[in-house]
Amino acid sequence: MTSTRWSRRRARKAVRRSLTRFEVRLRSACPGIGFTARITATVLTEPPYPSPVEEIAGTVRTTLRASANEVSKKCDPADLATARDVCGQHLAQLRQLPTDPPVEFTAELTLDLLPDDRAAVATLLTAQRRQAVTDILRLQKSDALAAELANPAALLARWIERDDADWNRLPEFAEKVNTAAEVFARHRPADERSVEHEAVEVLREFLASFPGHTQKRMLYTLLAAGMDSVQRPHHAARAQALANGHAAAEPEGAS
Repeated sequence: MTSTRWSRRRARKAVRRSLTRFEVRLRSACPGIGFTARITATVLTEPPYPSPVEEIAGTVRTTLRASANEVSKKCDPADLATARDVCGQHLAQLRQLPTDPPVEFTAELTLDLLPDDRAAVATLLTAQRRQAVTDILRLQKSDALAAELANPAALLARWIERDDADWNRLPEFAEKVNTAAEVFARHRPADERSVEHEAVEVLREFLASFPGHTQKRMLYTLLAAGMDSVQRPHHAARAQALANGHAAAEPEGAS
């Protein structure tokens, strides 16, 4: 009996030594940059194990290395705190070796970046910031230009400002201005590509399809009534003001 207890104690100690703070190099979401980790596993199953202690410990290490790599390769090395949480929670799950009987174990880890990897992350972030500034400036310039050229008068002015503008072709170009301006008007900056902005565009096109002042006055009156019915008096008053504006714009004697 004493010999059996002694053997089990030796087995537990041997497994503990083999599974305490063993090192592993883990991939990250950025190719070429990796994490360094130290993993400590705890085997919950009491000896005797179905296989030799060395074999059990080796299989546990292999399993945990592969499992840690599966989650670390999705982690951003620039966000080390999140990577630690994600990998730590993943390894803390209860696992089993497919032995008979199964060997159960769990693990914890410490995660860090080696100096070379930290330097690589800093270089990458600097490049990303530089590229982000370039992209933002380019998009702002494109959005501002598209907004300007959505106005037919602005588009025509651009053409007239050209050094080689042929004034004899002005009537021909003027006929194409509205078509070109409509193309630019369909451009929307990223922050305006939402359902709400699309709804505003649909409403604008709907109202524009009724060119007569009387028609527009009727539409704005209906819109004001709808807003008032859902208890939005401020919006209803503004819509009614638009209706009154169209009423004032009607020629005298119009019906």
